[in-house]
Parts: sequence; structure tokens; C-alpha cells
Amino acid sequence: MLASSARLSPDIKLGSPIVTHTHKKLVRCLMAAGIVGAASTVHAQQPSQAAAKVEKVEVTGTRIQAPELEGASPVAVIRAEDIKLEGVRNVESLLNNLPQVLAEYGSNDSNGATGIATANLRNLGSVRTLVLVNGRRLPPGSPIGSTLAPTWSADLNTIPAALIRRVDVLTGGASAVYGSDAIAGVINFIMNDNFEGVQGEVNYSFYNHQQNNPKGISDIVAGRAVTNPQQFRVPGDIKSDGETTDVSLMLGGNFADNKGNATVFFGYTKVEALLQSERDFSACALNLNTAGDGYVCGGSGTSYPGQFVLNGGTGAARTVANAAGNTRPYIGATDQYNFGPLNFFQRPTERYSFDAFAHYDVTPHARVYSEFGFHDNHTNSQIAPSGLFGVAVNVTGANPLLSADWRRDLGLTTDASTHNVVILRRNVEGGGRQADLRNTSYRGVLGVKGDVFNNWQYDVYGQMAQVVYQQVFRNELSIARSQRALDVVTNPATGQAACRSFLDGTDLACVPYNIWSLDQVTQGALNYVQIPGFQTGHTKQSVVGATMSADLADYGIKLPGARSGIGVAFGFERRVDELLREVDVAFSSGDLAGQGGSTQGVGGQIAVKDIFMEARLPILERQDWAHLLSVNGSWRRSDYSTGEKTDSYGMGIEWAPVKAVRFRGSYQQAVRAPNVFDLYTPLTPGLYNNTSDPCATATPTATAAQCAFTGVTAAQYGHILDSPAGQYGGAFGGNVNLKAETAKTQTLGIVFEPLPNLSASIDYYNIKVEDVITALPPPTILNQCLATGNPQFCSLITRDSAGTLWLLPQAVIVASNLNVAEWTTSGFDFMATYTHKFGGEWGALNVNFNGTYLKEFKQQQFPGSPEYDCAGLFGTVCGVTLTVLPEWRHKMRATWATPWNTDVALTWRYISEVDYEGTSSSPILAATVPSIDSKLKAMNYIDLAANWRINKNYQLTAGINNLFDEDPPIVNQTFAGAPFGNGNTYPNLYDAIGRKIFVTFTAKF
Repeated sequence: MLASSARLSPDIKLGSPIVTHTHKKLVRCLMAAGIVGAASTVHAQQPSQAAAKVEKVEVTGTRIQAPELEGASPVAVIRAEDIKLEGVRNVESLLNNLPQVLAEYGSNDSNGATGIATANLRNLGSVRTLVLVNGRRLPPGSPIGSTLAPTWSADLNTIPAALIRRVDVLTGGASAVYGSDAIAGVINFIMNDNFEGVQGEVNYSFYNHQQNNPKGISDIVAGRAVTNPQQFRVPGDIKSDGETTDVSLMLGGNFADNKGNATVFFGYTKVEALLQSERDFSACALNLNTAGDGYVCGGSGTSYPGQFVLNGGTGAARTVANAAGNTRPYIGATDQYNFGPLNFFQRPTERYSFDAFAHYDVTPHARVYSEFGFHDNHTNSQIAPSGLFGVAVNVTGANPLLSADWRRDLGLTTDASTHNVVILRRNVEGGGRQADLRNTSYRGVLGVKGDVFNNWQYDVYGQMAQVVYQQVFRNELSIARSQRALDVVTNPATGQAACRSFLDGTDLACVPYNIWSLDQVTQGALNYVQIPGFQTGHTKQSVVGATMSADLADYGIKLPGARSGIGVAFGFERRVDELLREVDVAFSSGDLAGQGGSTQGVGGQIAVKDIFMEARLPILERQDWAHLLSVNGSWRRSDYSTGEKTDSYGMGIEWAPVKAVRFRGSYQQAVRAPNVFDLYTPLTPGLYNNTSDPCATATPTATAAQCAFTGVTAAQYGHILDSPAGQYGGAFGGNVNLKAETAKTQTLGIVFEPLPNLSASIDYYNIKVEDVITALPPPTILNQCLATGNPQFCSLITRDSAGTLWLLPQAVIVASNLNVAEWTTSGFDFMATYTHKFGGEWGALNVNFNGTYLKEFKQQQFPGSPEYDCAGLFGTVCGVTLTVLPEWRHKMRATWATPWNTDVALTWRYISEVDYEGTSSSPILAATVPSIDSKLKAMNYIDLAANWRINKNYQLTAGINNLFDEDPPIVNQTFAGAPFGNGNTYPNLYDAIGRKIFVTFTAKF
């Protein structure tokens, strides 16, 4: 990591070294295969002309090229050498280690996983972070998601770590330069697209973990295992698991007397699955005990061998006792289903990558360039088995599978007797629910750039990208088939149990589903009631853009006190975004029991036309008290096919009174226009987390009058079941009347070099986002209804016939997208780089530091509501996507470049402790504070790595991340809810799985 004061090396070099005969032959082969998309006409290139191009530098944050250009906004840089020492091959982990980035979607998600990985700057959500590849927009990665966890974001899985040359992370609004979405900032991946030679690389890593019994969880699990060994098991120490194998090959070389270059990259990654059952702290789903000072193994009321709630869900709950069909009362404390062990802690993944880059100098003034990328990412998300999640069934006395106990409990005295029972039973016979996810992406770029009119640079390009999405949902139960399979009578011809639908001919495939006794579900019944669900779709993006930029010094256009001319850039861009998601009838009809209701398809298209311009005005250079004084400005007008027009603009200033000290500041108005997903997603069922239903249990915390606002009857009050898993039914969707978000971003900082070998920077940032596109959190809707009785909130709440917010499918709180929220976040970034050369032959020491202090993260959920500050807090209300906001994070690395061709690096990563949001004085957040979950402990991670350059052709890198095998902070399952909580912790933020040991071998010729 380099401090933000470091100058960036040129991205564009038209003059290239002469390649060897072998490399020329290689490139000729690639050209013959059609990889190099260069023009066939060859023109001579004058060496002097080529050499003149090297001086121009384009940095992330501006389209103006100039010598030794630095920006007014802070930029953090990660180089290929840093990536190698990290030992990671999933790019989201690389970025999540930066203090400015908070985790979002990644490889450790299970429930709610989409198969993509995203970047989340400043915890404003990945949809407000713009991701670029070589300065051009990376398209959206998936057509699925929810309004609470949207996925209209670039997929980092399409960026091979071994292909990255450097990563620029610009924090602060940049919409005027790059367009919509750049509210929190920009992450620009600069790829190794001008390679010469052959490079092969193999990376292998695995996890090693000792079960340390954090917070006594192993003891809790062991206690439950005494009576239920099938669902509860304490794992032993792990020597190795969660292996990742990554293999890549890169080939490239120059051709046509160095006028062109072609580079191709092949990559393969395989990640092994890791279950929550393999770690002691995730071996059961944790609930708080009554006192809140300890944990118990909780879980779900949809249990095995089942919970049968009599009288249509309002009566007593019974369960199966044995194979004879005897019954007993259902006891939540011991009969809840432990859904944790089967959830993936790390999803199995297989990924293929192919990337090709080529450029050719047709003339001294025109370079044709092309890029092509193909990435196939196949992963599997597994959660606990499906089941009958509150399915109401009419049971008749004619059912021969019922024992005498069941007939007594259900009051079935004759064959004609009926009883409506709500069934909550896990399909343990069918195994875990699996979402088989495949995202296949294609991206092509073709453009031409160069110099004209002596000092003008132009770049004209077109980009086409598409992501094809496929999902197969396996081991799911059909509600309709289950109801038919439970409607059983005696076949008069055989005397055996048979489906009524089989006998009357309406469903000849039906097989009786015997859940009334233990271990009586046959394979035939399982084959009948289980069905798959299918979703397919795509995202498409096409971009056409052109830019002109110049340093006007050659025209004599400069200010009197400056040596450099005024820099300008202007251009246009047209972008079309398209989304399509199609679902089969199993999804659309709501027949899949574990989906919470129907899932509908979605489709739409948005086009936008942009014009933009920039200017940089050096005012004073190399003057007394002004080694540099410069201002810049940018503006963009966007015209959307939805009818909306937006303006974004930015202003910046740099002042260096002396060469070693530079002050910088910027102000931006950034925008994020609603995307296809925001606008057109139909209402889709989903789950939300809450600590409790205030109207549930025998002692509700809300009054009868308040609960009546939410639909609770007088008869139901005091008799409503609460969700044991802390999960409730919601419906989430888009809104065609949305308008663009607007953000005001400010940065103010200083870059200083007090010593020739020390550079540092301190930057303040403030981002205020208005008209935020988001859904009101369902707990907020519920609380506002209870407090005010306002129909604006209460009309969004529907309780089921049992009065619950979770038991039956009709229980739902509707949360559609709105422009109502306002967020403000501010803080400080600290970066430093220090280099020291030892005397004699002891090499050199390089120290890099990158830290972020979060001063505030204020949220207002709707106009007129109280504002609350979430900095340093976690819970179910705070945050945008990730609900953990540490006040301080840093990463510090010391690298010793030894004289023995070996670099040794020691890295310290720190995350400050985080308090439970209930400790806040805000009336929105204040709540009863469970002592055991009052805070997430501070985490210190130590990483050790070494890189040995065996000779000029071979390198060996090895390391251990999380050297001391620190356990992650643990909280109860309600706080660490899906999709970004998993295994009673937050695995995309913390090192949850253990110490990671890696080795990388690189061969380059």
C-alpha cells in the first residue's frame, strides 16, 4: 500500500522494449488465432514521436493527462507486490482489508448469497461504489437480490487477482468524472495488459484452526449433544480445511517492430466448501438466555420431527415422540431445530477466467486497442433443509397413518372429522437447501486513442458486456404436492395408505408423506414432494464514449504565475443498462415452501446520455510560498430515458507552500440515479431480522391498543407465538417513481514529506446523501405503527390468522424502495510510507500505514424522524448493508528487503471494538442491552509473509494470515443475520475461519 502522496506511474507507453524472437513467434500465433484485434495496415513509427508520449500520466479521479499529475482527492494504491504478500485470490478479501472498505457480498455468505462479490466504500453500499477496469466501468454482476441487499453492483469475481497490476482506491464523490454511482468513491483496477513473456503461477492455501471454546460455546453445544447428538456436535481441532487452489498462465509480447502488444491470461480457481459445523462457535445457532448474560443453542421453530400447532395455529403445539407415532408437547427450548451446522461458512466455488488485451499503433497518432474477458463463476450456497414452514393442512380422521395419540390431539373421532393444523417440519431426509449459482460474464472493449493537433489526447471506445445468470434451487419442497401427500386415505383395493388424489385420478404420481411417526418418510415420498426451482436471466451493458484532453501550454494559455498550461478535458458517453430475470412456475406460484412466497421475474432497460468537461488551472508554480497553487473543476449533465436529468460537479484545490508540504481539498455534488433493479423489481418475499415482535408472547412489551394498530385482535393479545429464530416475513420491491440520490462530498487534507524517505497524508472526508433510495427497515415500520398508529406505516403490516409476523405465509411487512432517507458520514484517513536503508549489506525496511477513523455515521430513516449516529455501533438497525461500523481500522505493514533475494513482511490489521446499538441514547436505537452481546471485541490480526526470488525466473511466496488464529467476535444469530452475518459472526469483515496458510510459486520467462 502506498500513501496517497505517491505519484502514479504512466499507464500509457507507446515506446516499448524490443522483444525477443521467441516472443515475436508467440504473438504471431496469437494473432493468427484472432486474439489481436489490430488493423492490418502497418505504418512506420518515428522513435522520437514514440518517446514523447511517455511523459503524460492519467490518474484515477481525472481525465486530464499531465506530467507528474497528482489529484486533489485522496487515492490509496495497492500494487501487485502487495497482492502477492496478501496471499489472497478473491479480490473482495483484498479490498476488505483496506480500512476505507467495509465488507458486503463475498465467499463467506450462505443464506441470501448471490454468487457475486462486491466492494463497499465507506459502508454506503456497493451500489454507491463505482468499479472500473482500466478506467472503464465494470458492468453489474447479477440480476438477483433484494431492496435490503441489492446486487446491481460490479462482480469482483470477474477480476483475477493474478492479473492486477495495481488498484487505485479514490474515496469521495467522482460522478462528474465517471458518471452515476460514484458517491462513496471509485475503485479502479489497472490490469497487466502490456505483458512480455510467459508467466505461470500456482497458489495454494488452506485454513488451520484450534477450537478455543469462545464464550463457552463448545460447552453449550456439548450439553445439547447429550440428548440430541444428531443435531449437536463439538468439532475437534482442524489441521487443514477450506482449501483454495488457483492456477494461472499469462503470455504476451510485442510485435510489428514494437508497435503492438498482445497479452492473454488464463486462470482457474477451485475453493472447497467449509461447513459451520466445523467451527465450535458456529456449531449451533445462538440465542440469548433469559438474563441476556449467556447463550443457549437456539434455532428455528420449523423443527424435526416437527412442530404441529393445533387449531389453525392458535392452539397447543405437539411433536412426534417415536416411530410408533406417539406425541408429546413441543418444547421450544429443546425442540428448536439447529439450522447452523449445514450452512456453508465458505461456499464451494469453481471459476474459469480468460482475458485478452491487444493494442497496435496504426499511426504515430492512433493506437487501436481491445480488451476481452470471459469469466465463468460456479458456486453453491447451502443452508439448512427446507420444510413445511407454517403450512396449514386439513387432516381427516380417515388418514390411516395417524396414531391414537394424533387422533386424540386433533379431536378426530370419526373418519369424517377434520382438523386444521399448522405444520412446521424440517425436511431432514432431503438434506440442505442448495442454490446452485452460475454467473458467466463476457466483456469486450474496442477503441482508438492517441495524440492530434500536437498536444491533444483523444480516446474513443465502445464496450459491450453481458452477465448470464442461472440458478437451480435444489432439495426444496412443493407446498401443493406436500398437501396432497398429507391428504391420505385407505386404498380399498389394497388396504394400504394412498393419496386421495391418486385414488380420484387427479395426481397419479402422489405418494403418501408420513410425517406422523419418526423415520417413516419413504424415498418415493421424498422424490414426490421435493422439486427444483429454476431462475435464469442476464444483465447487459453497452457504453460508447469519447474524450478529448489537452495541456494548453503549447497555445500559450496559462496563468502568469504558472509554468504549466491550463489542462482541459471534455467528452460524451452513452450507456444502456438492461436487466432480465425469469423464474419458473415453482417460483412464480409460490409453491416452493422454503422461499416464503412467490418470486416474480423482473426486466427493464435504462439509457443515459452524458456530456462532461474538466479543467485544471495551475495558478502559481515554484513561487515563494507557492511551490504549487492549482484549482480544478468538473461538470457532467446526464439525460436518462426515464425522463430525469441530473447535474453533478466538483471543485478542487491544491496548495503546496513548499515542495514537501501540500494542502488539498475538494467539494463534489455526486449523484446515483435509480437503476433497473431499484425501479422495476416486483414485490418479492424475504426475511428480515428483529430482536422480537413487541406484540408476541404471554407478556407483550407493547400495549393491546398499540398492537391493535398492527392487526392484533383482543383474543390474540397475549397468545401470539414469537419467532424463535428472530426472522420475520417481509416483501421487498422497486418503485417506478424514484428519483436520483444526491450527495455532497467534501475532503480536506495535507500531504507532507518531512524527510526524504517519509511521506504521509491526513484527509478529512464528509459525505451527505439525500433522497437515499432504500426501503424503510421493517422493524422501523412496525415501531412507527406501534408508536403513532399512522396508517402510512400500519397499512404496510399484515399479520397471519394466528396473529404472528412469521408463522404463516400471509404474515408480511411491505418495504418498497423510497426516496426518504438521509445519511451523513465523516471521518479521517491517515496514510504514511517510510523507507530506511540499513548500513552495510542489510537491505532496506519499508513501512506502510493506512488507517481510518469513523467520526460519524448518521442516519435519518424518513423526514421528521430522529437522526441517530451509528459510528462505533452494530445491531439490526444501524448501517446500510453491513451492520457493523467500527470507529477505527488500520493496516500497517513492515517489509524487510533483505540482501538475500528475499522480502519478509509483517502486517498488523486492527479493528476497534464495536458497541451494541442498544447502548445509544437515541430513541430509535436504545434497547435492553444483553451483557454478553454488549460489544464486539477489538481484533488484532498479525500476518507474516516472505517472498524468495530464487533466480530471475522463479519466485516462491509463503505466508500465514491471522498468525495467532484469533476467533472472531461472537454474537447471537438475530444480530448476525443473513446475508452478511453468518455463523454467529460477520465473516466478510472478520477473519472467521482461522489462520490461513498459503504458498505461491511463480515462474516467469
